This record gives sequence, C-alpha cells and structure tokens, in this order.
Amino acid sequence: MRTWSFSSAGALFFGRNAVQVHLRDACERLGAKRAFIVTDAVLVRAGILAQVTEPLAALGVAFESFDRVTPEPGVELVRECVAAARAAAPDVVIGLGGGSNMDTAKLVSMILAHGGDPLDYAGDCRVPGPVKPLVCVPTTAGTGSEVSAAAVFTDTANHIKVSCLSPFLRPAFAIVDPLLTVSCPPKVTADSGIDALTHAIEGFCAVHNDEFPLPSGEKTVYQGKNPMADLMAREAITLVGRFLRRAVRDGSDLEARDGMALAATLGGLAFSNAGVALVHAMEYPVGGAVHVSHGAGNGLLLPFVMRFNLHHRVEQTAVIGEWLGVRAGGHGTMEYAEAALREIEQLRADTGIPTRLRDIGVKEEMLPGFAAKAFAIKRLMRVNPRMPQSEDEILGIYRAAF
Repeated sequence: MRTWSFSSAGALFFGRNAVQVHLRDACERLGAKRAFIVTDAVLVRAGILAQVTEPLAALGVAFESFDRVTPEPGVELVRECVAAARAAAPDVVIGLGGGSNMDTAKLVSMILAHGGDPLDYAGDCRVPGPVKPLVCVPTTAGTGSEVSAAAVFTDTANHIKVSCLSPFLRPAFAIVDPLLTVSCPPKVTADSGIDALTHAIEGFCAVHNDEFPLPSGEKTVYQGKNPMADLMAREAITLVGRFLRRAVRDGSDLEARDGMALAATLGGLAFSNAGVALVHAMEYPVGGAVHVSHGAGNGLLLPFVMRFNLHHRVEQTAVIGEWLGVRAGGHGTMEYAEAALREIEQLRADTGIPTRLRDIGVKEEMLPGFAAKAFAIKRLMRVNPRMPQSEDEILGIYRAAF
C-alpha cells in the first residue's frame, strides 16, 4: 500500500461573522500592510466587499480592489487583474467571491511571485515555489477553492477551461462565513451546491490511492481515494442531501446556508486530495464552448458519468444514496446504487440544474470535438475508476447526455 497525505489551507476559520472576527487576525499574522482584493461588481453592489474592507481599515491595512472578475474568466481578464495587482504592490492578495474570483486571486498571487503568464503554469505542479500570501473568502457554497490547490480559467483561444494545480496554490488562510452566501440567488445556490456534490462524489469514487496510475517522474496534487478524503466526502454528501433543496428554496434559511457552506469546504478538501475525474474532464470543453457555469455543467454530466463508472463503483454508489437519504425498496447493492442515481437526478431536477446538453446551447456536431479535448486531459482521466480507453467511449457519454 502506498502512503497518502492530506493537505488544506494553512488555516481555516469557519462560522457566522468569521470575516469580522478573523480577517484581521489573518492579516496580522501575515504582517500585511497593503491588500489587493479580487472580486466582482455584484459583490460590491451587495455590500459584501465593504464587509471585508471594514476590518482591513480598522487594522490600518491599505487596500485596492479589482471588481471586474466574471464567471469562468478568460485568460485575458486574468492578465488585466495581474497588471492591476502589480501596480498596487500588495503584501497579501484576498480572493472574495465564488470560485472564479478565488481562482483568479490564486493566479494573481502566483504571477506576482514568479512572473510569466497564467498559461505558462497550466497543468500539474508547474508552480516553482510559494506564491504571494493569499486569503480566500468564499461567498458561494460550492467550489471549495478556499482550501484547494487548483485555479481554473478559460483558454479562450482554444475554447477550453484549463487548470493550474499546485500545492503552493492552497491559500494561507481560508475564512468561510456562511452569512456571506445569504445573498446568493437560487440559481447560483443550485449551481454551486451541485458542484460541491460533484467534488465529493468524484473524490469518494476515485481510483484507490494504492492503485493510482501516476507515470514515473510525474508529480501531481491528486493521489486517489484515501481514508481522510473519504471522511470529508461522506459528510459533504450528507450535508448536500439535507440542505441543498432548502437553501435553493429559501436563501434566508441560515441552517441550510451553514450546512451548504460546510459541505462546499469539505467537498473541496475531499477532491483536492483524492482528485476529480471524468465529470470535470468532460465539463471543461463544454464550459469553454457554451459558457455554462462550471457547477451547472458538472451537475448535468454527473449522473451520466456515474452510470459509466457504475460497475466499478457499485458499493460506493449505493452508499452515496444512503448518505443522500435514499430509502431503496430493493435489497441488493445494485438496486440501492440505481436508487442513488435516481436521487441525484431528482436533486438535479428539484434545484433547476439543466438535464441535457442541448438545453445549454450544445450542438450535436460539437460532441466529437468535446470528446477529443476531454480524452486529452490525462491528469483527470487517471483519477477515474474506469479509465476511458478511447475518445469514442467519452463521445458515448456525451451522446447519452445530449
């Protein structure tokens, strides 16, 4: 059996009003005098940026903000943000928002420390050393970027999402305040929540750590299924089953917001150690082409990929159903696994996640190109419990989802 490890942000603060209580502590511990905040215009209008700048001002930390991040940011926007950050010369970078904002902040921290272009670092373990000190403050409950080692952006020239993966990209501090998610509209809540579920399921169903097929000489932040990641995935899946519908239905339900915020962070801990797999590989070209949100794309594809993997993960799928609250009528493991898939499809429908690729603007003639791009993402293919042997296998899943 191979050894396994477990990594997170340098420190994690969680709870209502955590920003007011702990952001000052984080800046003091980092010795920060100047902060650069990466966010978006929606959070400025909602008054959430002000909730972050208040403790900074009280501490005497000067700050500038870049509030033009958009969902699924293109590399050109990341470059603009880097230029603004260089002019600000910060001691600390703060990512405030959903995954797009936090991932952009990670890329800014990386470029400030090492120079170059974001595309220079796309792939696994290509960041040469520590980045500019980074604090991540999520305002959605889904990506888990506040604790992960990944930063995703869009290679607009090639119409595909790409990812920088490095242990150096884990934030120095993650501050998770569920109250910051209350203003999320139902669609953002649903897309983010199904993303958290996808992270946890892919981490739990990943290839086992002692079978992880890493070629000699390669490095990766992912290592396959292991006991610690399983614990995180189990609680994340359970929380999504209990609270996602409630959070979508009533954004002021603070118990549901607490539960989903914790589910997102735990899902981030699960996937950023075990890995994500075929769902993400297949979503990257889809999202790059039609600009669907990452969470919605993942949620759409999730049950189709789970069915592709089913005979390699029957017991795990059955257990996932149990964690989601399924009370299956059958007594065999396969019956419970099928019930679990039906529950995920029902959860997707109940929260408004699209169910067919054609519903999000995909044309049938796009599918072969998607399959070729997805099959090329070997760092994710090798995490999948059933490794596709050809583009045609992936094309079959896309066609089933079309």
